[in-house]
Amino acid sequence: MTPYQKLEKKFGRLLTLRDAEMMLHWDASTMMPSGGTAARSEQIAALKTVQHEILSAAETADDLDAASAENGLDQWQTANLREMRHIWTHANALDDGLVTALSKASMACETTWRTARPESDFDGILTQLDEVLRLVRESAQAKAGVLDCSPYDALLDGFTPGLRAADIDKVFGVLEEFLPEFLFHVLDHQKTKPKPDLPLGPFPSNNQRVLGIKLMETLGFDFNQGRLDVSLHPFSGGTPDDLRITTRYDETDFTTGLMGILHETGHALYDMGLPKKWRCQPVGEPRGMDIHESQSLLIEMQACRSREFIDYVTPLMREAFLAPTLMETFGCHGPEDDPHWNADNIYCHYINVRPGLIRVDADEVTYPAHIILRTKLERALIADDLSLRELPLAWSDGMWELLGLRPNDHSDGCLQDIHWFDGAWGYFPSYTLGAITAAQLFDAALKSDSSILPAIGEGNFKPLYEWLGKNIHQHGSLYETPELIEKATGTRLDPQIFISHLKQRYLQ
Repeated sequence: MTPYQKLEKKFGRLLTLRDAEMMLHWDASTMMPSGGTAARSEQIAALKTVQHEILSAAETADDLDAASAENGLDQWQTANLREMRHIWTHANALDDGLVTALSKASMACETTWRTARPESDFDGILTQLDEVLRLVRESAQAKAGVLDCSPYDALLDGFTPGLRAADIDKVFGVLEEFLPEFLFHVLDHQKTKPKPDLPLGPFPSNNQRVLGIKLMETLGFDFNQGRLDVSLHPFSGGTPDDLRITTRYDETDFTTGLMGILHETGHALYDMGLPKKWRCQPVGEPRGMDIHESQSLLIEMQACRSREFIDYVTPLMREAFLAPTLMETFGCHGPEDDPHWNADNIYCHYINVRPGLIRVDADEVTYPAHIILRTKLERALIADDLSLRELPLAWSDGMWELLGLRPNDHSDGCLQDIHWFDGAWGYFPSYTLGAITAAQLFDAALKSDSSILPAIGEGNFKPLYEWLGKNIHQHGSLYETPELIEKATGTRLDPQIFISHLKQRYLQ
């Protein structure tokens, strides 16, 4: 075999091992008995160590150098080699011991978080989180030396290749200047309109699940290749041929769980649409977490908060939740007579702007503030400019400055997200970069195909996914992120398109 062919075989094995690791994570979050934590930690650490050994072997570096000198590689193979080197660079900066230690510490901390968050027990998890942070800092420092960047930039690069803090500062600076005054105008504008009322519950979890499955199928999710489960923190994982989605349900408010399902389905359908020819090769992987988040937020925020979709889904909601006993209570002859289930009311509820404490439940206007806060805090923590003991107060002060709110307890504050506890430092910026990208992609899709919104109004997402498949999904990681966005939309990432979307939706 040529050096390039040897690399394809090696990375195919590597990514298959990673897929097995992802399945173990999914099981740990959904079905694993609590007594299995120690054994699962050893299993995941072993898989990570084997993957690292494959990458850090001397022949891997030799093959990368030799393949770079090969003639005759086509566009996909050249891009594949670029992505292999990116993965190798990150891995080769670390030794086996650090990889194993970080894996075990993250698994232990994440497991503790699952009980610490409901109990608001920050002190109880502090020692474990401190160990995770110590190891993340050590990893970031090692990678920074190889990548010739700051430690925080090295963490960003692991989730979104090529991204640097200076890029984030530029984009977030635009939003920080725009959003405070805009939020004031939106809240003032809302006072001129009827206040939306959430339909009265309870909304049984099973009813929510049935409705969620119906909408997943409407979007195009194939349950022969995936499933829906419950976890403390919603996520999408698995492989393109075995997709695992989770959500969480609130029986007093069905809207949060439903949008969680739609969000995660957007992630899953991106994975499902990746190029089959390049399965288990780096070039066939998603193009960074900012693009991945754009696919989930395009569905959740752009398509499924459109008036067309709400008109389509409201009768399905009534059918799922409005039982005959409730109709009798409200004196309704049929679901259509209950004013709570009017499409106008449901739409107003879904685009209602109301500053809140919980990121995953935040509206589209205030959501960036949650990400800006987390980004500032994790940068300070990585740089050792902020200690973990100072984190709760810094979080509270940051929420007050950005949204005029203070957490009631740690579960509403610095314990609410899983990311830091499972070692995913540098991930948060991808959410708002994804939201900006989603607005730009959806705008380009609508301009390209005027049938997309009317089709969504009929529960038909095929035109939208044909556009996404052609312009995003089928390319995998063939193009680097700025080029992919420009090819799809005609311009590099532009926060002004996101701002225009917000103005049109929330000030009309």
